Amino acid sequence: MSTIARGTIDHIFSDCIMDIKVAYGEKVKAIRKSHNVSQEKLAELAELDRTYISDIENGKRNVSIETVFKIAKALNSPMINFFEF
Repeated sequence: MSTIARGTIDHIFSDCIMDIKVAYGEKVKAIRKSHNVSQEKLAELAELDRTYISDIENGKRNVSIETVFKIAKALNSPMINFFEF
């Protein structure tokens, strides 16, 4: 693969990584609000820090699968719902 093609792929992949964090955060926020749950309450239910929830919702965190599971469980929502963009 040429250096130019590799650079293009890296750029596209980098954009996707940023977009997925933002998209996931927006989905967490939408599902949380649809359940009438505050960030504080979600943090308590998921055993996470409230500022971490805020960072997730603002697309600033690259969350682990364990965190995805905790949030889904806390909101009583299937994990797949958080990835339907």
